[in-house]
Amino acid sequence: QGRLVESGGGLVQPGGSLTLSCVASGFVFSLWDMNWYRQAPEKKRELVAHITRLGDGTNYADSVKGRFTISRDNAKETLYLQMNNLKPEDTATYYCQRPGGDYGTDYWGIGTLVTVSS
Repeated sequence: QGRLVESGGGLVQPGGSLTLSCVASGFVFSLWDMNWYRQAPEKKRELVAHITRLGDGTNYADSVKGRFTISRDNAKETLYLQMNNLKPEDTATYYCQRPGGDYGTDYWGIGTLVTVSS
């Protein structure tokens, strides 16, 4: 079974930066697109960033464009989310996800909490 373990969350002031990591295991990481989701208190979970298998294509939610960068290191089987110029509205639990597509199984990490506050 696939496993995803996020790390890097914490408390940061507005305007600050954090880098999240997601270490994958139990599947061939390089064969799968990957996503970062987040869920803020009392809000629905939302997709914030997507990256293709080779890392040559990305997509971002409008709310994070220009501030967040998704990347991956297939040799290390690790997904990253670089978050710059953080805002209070970025406060959420961030989840790494491997979408299963039509025939595979979605895999989710347990999340890492990012709190942006002064």
